This record gives sequence, C-alpha cells and structure tokens, in this order.
Amino acid sequence: MPEENPGKKLAVGFFSFTADEGCMIEFLEILNKYYFDWAKVLDVRYCKQLKSKNDFSALDVAFVEGCISSHKEVGKLKTIRENSKYVVSIGSCAINGQPSNLRNFFDEEKKKEIQFLLDKFDHLPMVQAPPEVIKIDDFVPGCPMIEAKFVEVLNKYLDLFGVVKSAHTGL
Repeated sequence: MPEENPGKKLAVGFFSFTADEGCMIEFLEILNKYYFDWAKVLDVRYCKQLKSKNDFSALDVAFVEGCISSHKEVGKLKTIRENSKYVVSIGSCAINGQPSNLRNFFDEEKKKEIQFLLDKFDHLPMVQAPPEVIKIDDFVPGCPMIEAKFVEVLNKYLDLFGVVKSAHTGL
C-alpha cells in the first residue's frame, strides 16, 4: 500500500441496481484481502451488504452495479450522480446492460406476457445501463467485475483525492 495521508479518507458508496449482485459479492471477496488497508483510507457511506451508514450525500466516488429497470431506479441513480464527484460502473451490467437487460430482446409475444409485471412495478419499457442514464466517469469490466481492475481504479481515486501518495504512476 502506498504512503497514507493521515486522517484523510475517500468517501465512497456501493450501489446495486437490477442484477444478480455478482459484483457486490466480488467486492466482498476483494475486501477479504484488503480490509485492514482499506479500513484506514475508505469512509464507506453506503453499502447495503455491509450495513453501512446509509448516507450517500457528498461522495467522492460512487460505484454502481446492475441495470436501471424502473423509474425509481432512474431517480436513485440521478441522485447518486448529483451527490458524487465521480461515478464508476462496475461489471458488464453497469457498462453495457448485459446480461441483465435480456428482456429488451424478448419477442412481442413474450413482452405482452410480462407487461402486467412491468406495469405493477413501474418498470421502464427498456432496461438501461447506467451510462444511458447519467455520465459515468470510469468502468470496471467483467461479469463479475475483474478484481485487478477494481483495485486499480480504486487506487486511482485514492491517489487523485490525495488519500494516499502513490509510489508509482500509471494507476
């Protein structure tokens, strides 16, 4: 771990939308390796899997996984964007919608069959990836997300916000 800036922490949130939460499971697995280092430098303000503070105001970085399938999710994602300096899409669903947007490719018969569910839960006509709804600043590919890329992106923001002083460039 590069040199820390004592007392300074990166305010982050982890948000899951329509998906299987595979990236959040992967995050928890990664956390097993890095917990003691990250506990010193991260202020996790929102992560339902960790039962964190449930506060997503004034975030430095928001990490989002999954697709946007309802009007409620559109509103929440826009609120996250307004309250975050940077937003990072983690995993394929949050980058291009695949595979969680499969209903977008249903034939007309199947669409008619599920329409009552879409109406009942106020779903959008088409599932959207977060970049179709808001500006996304960075991406971590994979399904689930690729550990090395996630660590690289997180280190980039720790360095950018002066939380740690990187010993090397090209994060």
